[in-house]
Amino acid sequence: MPFCVGLTGGIGSGKSTAAGMFEALGAAVVDTDAISHELTAPDGAAMRAIREQFGPEYVADGGGLDRARMRRLVFDDEAARTKLEAILHPMIRELSRAGVAAARAPYVILMVPLLLEAGACLDLARRVLVVDCSESRQVERATQRSRLSADEVRAIMASQLPRAARLARADDVLDNDGGMEALRRQVGKLHAKYLTLAGKARG
Repeated sequence: MPFCVGLTGGIGSGKSTAAGMFEALGAAVVDTDAISHELTAPDGAAMRAIREQFGPEYVADGGGLDRARMRRLVFDDEAARTKLEAILHPMIRELSRAGVAAARAPYVILMVPLLLEAGACLDLARRVLVVDCSESRQVERATQRSRLSADEVRAIMASQLPRAARLARADDVLDNDGGMEALRRQVGKLHAKYLTLAGKARG
């Protein structure tokens, strides 16, 4: 199994940007959000179970998941969220493991937004990398890139692991309060570190 780094961070922290920088340097990236979207797309492997468990009202006209409706449901209903996770997490974990195992790059960045909250893929990662920024910057970025309001973003942040707790569990941290070049420099340093660690792991 290739050397794998679990990349996580709160909403709006810049996970995708950081992952793209690692990929540009030659790392493989396995994105669990992309896997989840594949599973819940029309004809996705999770859609039959979602229809059976939640009913046809949570299936969009095209046959995929009605994401907005499901987001509202699971945000307010912990039992519904647990039920959805029971469908998706084993599938995401299986496909993530397959993606990591198939990678031919020197190391793999496994991007998991809820790596520390859900823990579904945590054992695949040799290290935990947290992309971090101030909470005000999280709100600013998340509202700019999505249709969510500032209050909705703050509610999502409140449902995630607190920033301090996330940082406490990190092996490595990318400070993303600065600009792109500052982030790129940090990624470059970590890339060199991960190449060394991956080489030692191959032994």
